[in-house]
Amino acid sequence: MADSTLSADFVIVGAGIVGAMMGAKLARSGASVLMLEAGGPSDRGVFVARFHNASRRGDWMTPYPSIPTAPHPIYRPEDNNYFEQAGPEPYKAEYIRQVGGTSWHWAAQAWRNVPNDFRIRSLYGVGKDWPLDYDDLEPYYQEVEEIMGVGGSTETGSPRSKPFPMGEVAVPYAMQRLTDRLKGTFDVVSNTVARNSRSFDGRPPCCGANNCQPVCPIDAQYHGGIAVKQALAAGVKMQIHANVFQLEHDDKGRIVAANYYDVDKKVHRVTGKTFILASNGIESPRLLLLSKSDKFKNGLTNEHDQVGRNLMDHPSTSLTFDADEDVWLGRGPQSPSSINAMRDGSFRSEHAPYRLDFTNISRVDGATSSLLKQGVYGKEFEEKLRHISAREMSVKNVLEVLPNPENRIALSDDKDSMGIPKPRAHYQIDEYTFKGHQRSQKDFAKIADLMGATNLRYTKDHVYANNQHICGTLSMGKDPKECVVDQFGRAWDHENLYMASTGLLPTSSTCNSTVNALAVAMRTAAHILAESGGPAMLPRSNTQATWKPLVPAWQPQA
Repeated sequence: MADSTLSADFVIVGAGIVGAMMGAKLARSGASVLMLEAGGPSDRGVFVARFHNASRRGDWMTPYPSIPTAPHPIYRPEDNNYFEQAGPEPYKAEYIRQVGGTSWHWAAQAWRNVPNDFRIRSLYGVGKDWPLDYDDLEPYYQEVEEIMGVGGSTETGSPRSKPFPMGEVAVPYAMQRLTDRLKGTFDVVSNTVARNSRSFDGRPPCCGANNCQPVCPIDAQYHGGIAVKQALAAGVKMQIHANVFQLEHDDKGRIVAANYYDVDKKVHRVTGKTFILASNGIESPRLLLLSKSDKFKNGLTNEHDQVGRNLMDHPSTSLTFDADEDVWLGRGPQSPSSINAMRDGSFRSEHAPYRLDFTNISRVDGATSSLLKQGVYGKEFEEKLRHISAREMSVKNVLEVLPNPENRIALSDDKDSMGIPKPRAHYQIDEYTFKGHQRSQKDFAKIADLMGATNLRYTKDHVYANNQHICGTLSMGKDPKECVVDQFGRAWDHENLYMASTGLLPTSSTCNSTVNALAVAMRTAAHILAESGGPAMLPRSNTQATWKPLVPAWQPQA
């Protein structure tokens, strides 16, 4: 091993949104914090320029190429084969190994779980219960929202102890028309988003560029790059091009060092008192599995073969149709509105819950490419382009997937460009989720009818789009035989090793994984600081005392 002087009280592997926000909180306590990032620096201007010059505008990964020293999955124009697919179904996760991480190209949806998401085993006999409940996490949801600048509707089933720090973003015209025409049958509400409706924290309000993905051109929405800047301002140090491939432990199982490759594949050793894995739900379990030793032959914190298991995401199916009036998608944010009525209910014992999400992405670019491929030109081209751009709409479901130990991340026999075993996915979507898809088709049909739709195009059964909400592979729980970490993200077998990742989430619910992971991470940071003599953890909320479920006629009984 090469000599290295890098050391800190807290060593965080991964400089994405979770690691950076958690690191900033730890650094403000006076501790030394070092983030190790496999990828290189990030520059919003470069990302925007790459997008503007790209030939594939619908590919959110075009501004974020994979690099040999920190490869990540790329599927278009061809698969770079970094992420091995073991089947029986593909799991084509997209993520970014670069400063700021994958939230550079997120849609900024910042949903909280609903209270019953934390106890679906107790209530419905499916999935797992979390080792904590909604009110344990609620103060940290609020803390995260105040850092990011989150706003949205209060009618989404998630009770609050305090108001949103931000008002709702202006509702685009197309969503206003949807809301009006679906009224009485469906309640269409503004999405909960980390997107400025006013100037906030030195960043401007949303200007309606309709470019939230793959990169907001003006930083109106929060992302991991901003979190890293805040962490550095708080005193966190960061080492880029630090591709960690092994964690070392002592005879008692305590982690003593992280070993990484630099761009020249020289090995560096970083020591610390406490280590935190803050990479995503693929790269973090991969590192634990890579760190096997004579004492821990299956990898770290893996005595019961739980690392990498219970891989979950949010598959989606959709309906695209032509409305009977001009709505002109493309003004305002790309994902502004949704229907939340099926996020929770007694039906969860039988089929997956879901949100219904409406897209507001401009149709001009996609329609142009499609018409040209069909050989349409001249006046016909102009007429068809105008019709599609003005009237085409789409709605998708966001389906829950239950934890299944056979869905997992493992190590491939193949190695990447740095000589490190690649990640391999085993994945299959079960009947529970498929039945949720089937139920959502009834909602799709009703929405189409209310919009006077023609030219209806449903996605095929068992053909799902992936939403890149990787979770479950580092599941937290109460029984070490069934999970990887405890309720505070501490590894069962290593007292100074913590996880801060979407991988910790025991179930996927119906909401994007980012804010859940952030709230859990901030709670973990509070626990660590309280244990070391710092401030006490935030007091538990009491929102459920007055909580009413989203479907008023149904009240769950534990």
